[in-house]
Amino acid sequence: MMIRCNWGEDEVNQEYHDHEWGVPIRDDDQKLFEALTLELMQSGLSWKTIMKKRQNFKVAFSNWDYNQVSQFDQDHIERLVQDSSIIRHRKKIEAVINNAQQIMAIQAEFGSFSHFIWRYTEGVSQINHWQTEAEVPAKTDLAETISRDLKRYGFKFVGPTTTYAFMQAIGMMNDHIEACAFKGSIH
Repeated sequence: MMIRCNWGEDEVNQEYHDHEWGVPIRDDDQKLFEALTLELMQSGLSWKTIMKKRQNFKVAFSNWDYNQVSQFDQDHIERLVQDSSIIRHRKKIEAVINNAQQIMAIQAEFGSFSHFIWRYTEGVSQINHWQTEAEVPAKTDLAETISRDLKRYGFKFVGPTTTYAFMQAIGMMNDHIEACAFKGSIH
């Protein structure tokens, strides 16, 4: 029997857990935008809900093209608020558009969003050695620092808990429990 982190055992989350969560995303600002968007949309909801709507988010947010999303106007926001296939939370939708704009501003300053975000760990993934999921923190001091910096750059819906979840999603933190069969398969 294959052991996984508990949250990755159900059918909806299994593919994401096994092949994406904790895998480093470097040099791909579009994938980073997707990860950040999914984490901010998840705030207050279950990850399973987000995974069920993931493809709909992809369509709604122009296949994760942050350049296009950054141009969404009020009419586009109104259409998205009416789209029952996604999370219709106006502030979250506005945050996604805002964050697309901020990614472009970061690119102008740092060359890429990837370079900006990975500088916090000097480009290295931190591999944690948790025995149980109960040990995995919801946030860390580093997540609080990155959250503060993202907010200073104008990002929205990037509190320390959402930021830490983003860090896990993009592989800055490998928080698979030690017994998880996928712990060592992530580089």
